[in-house]
Amino acid sequence: MQNRSDAELSPFLSLFAALSYGICSMAMVFINKAVVMQYEHSMTLLTLQQLATGLLIHVGRQMGYTKAKALDSTTAKKLLPVSLFYNANVAFALASLKGVNIPMYIAIKRLTPLTVLTAGFFSGKGKPTTMVALSVLLTAAGCVIAALGDFSFDLSGYSMALVSVFFQTMYLVLVEKSGAEDGLSSIEIMFYNSFLSLPFLLLLIVVTGEFPISLSILFAKSNSFYFLVILTLSLVMGIFLNYTMFLCTVVNSALTTTIVGVLKGVGSTTLGFFLLGGVQVRALNSDWIGYQHSWWLVVYICQISAKKEQTTNIRYRGSS
Repeated sequence: MQNRSDAELSPFLSLFAALSYGICSMAMVFINKAVVMQYEHSMTLLTLQQLATGLLIHVGRQMGYTKAKALDSTTAKKLLPVSLFYNANVAFALASLKGVNIPMYIAIKRLTPLTVLTAGFFSGKGKPTTMVALSVLLTAAGCVIAALGDFSFDLSGYSMALVSVFFQTMYLVLVEKSGAEDGLSSIEIMFYNSFLSLPFLLLLIVVTGEFPISLSILFAKSNSFYFLVILTLSLVMGIFLNYTMFLCTVVNSALTTTIVGVLKGVGSTTLGFFLLGGVQVRALNSDWIGYQHSWWLVVYICQISAKKEQTTNIRYRGSS
C-alpha cells in the first residue's frame, strides 16, 4: 500500500477510490434498507458485518492474499477512537432508516461536509476555498428546506441521522490522520476496526436486549431465501464499503470522501423515491434535492482541479 504522499501523486488511484466508494455506498443504502424492513435488529446486523470483515481479513492474511500486519497493541490503542466513532455512526444510521425515507436520509447526510470542514478548520487545516465553503453552507440550508417539505417527518429518525453525521465526521477525520501520520493501509485500518468493534458491539446487543432474541429471529427468518440473499449481500457489501471508504479517505481526504458521499446521492435519491417504500414526492423536496445534485457536481470538479494543482506543486518541489 502506498503511503499518503505517494498516493497524492496517483490521480488514477484517487479516482478509483472515489468511484468505488460512491458505488458501494449507494448500493449499501438500499441493501440496509431492505434488511431492516425484514430484520429490525440493526446492532446485531452490524455485529455480523464486523465479524465477517475480521474473519475475511484474517483468512486472507493466513493464505497470503493480503500484506496486512498482525495486530499490535500500540496501534490498537491509537485506533480505538476510530472504532468507537465508526460503530456509533453506523448504529445510528441503521436505526434512523427505520423512521426516515431514503431520499431524506441522504439529504441529512449531506450535512457531513459542513461538519468535516468545521472540524478541519479547528484542527489546523486552514480555511476552505470560497467555492467549497459557500457550497457547504448552501447545501446545509437546502437540507433544512427539504426537511420542511417531508410529509413523513419523524423526529426520532431525524435526530438519530443527525447524531450519525457527527460520528461520521469524527471517524473520517481520525482515519485521514491515521493514514497520513501512521502510514496504515485501508485494509489494516479496517482489520483493526473490526477487531476493536466486536467486544463493544457484543456488549451493546446484550445491554440493549437484542440478544438472544435477535438470534432467534435470525434463525427463524433463515428459512426465507429472499432474506438470506439480502443478508448475505449486506455482509459482503459491508466489507467492500468499509474498504473503499477507508481507501478513499487515506488516498484522498476526509472532505473528498464526504463530497463523494454527496454525489452518490444522485442515483440513490432518484431510486429512493420509488423503491423500498419510497416517499410522496413534493416540489419542495425534489427542487432542492435536484439543486444540490447540480451544485455539488460543480464543487467536485473544483475539488479535482485543486487536487491536480496540489499534485503539480508536489512534483515541482520534488524536482527542485
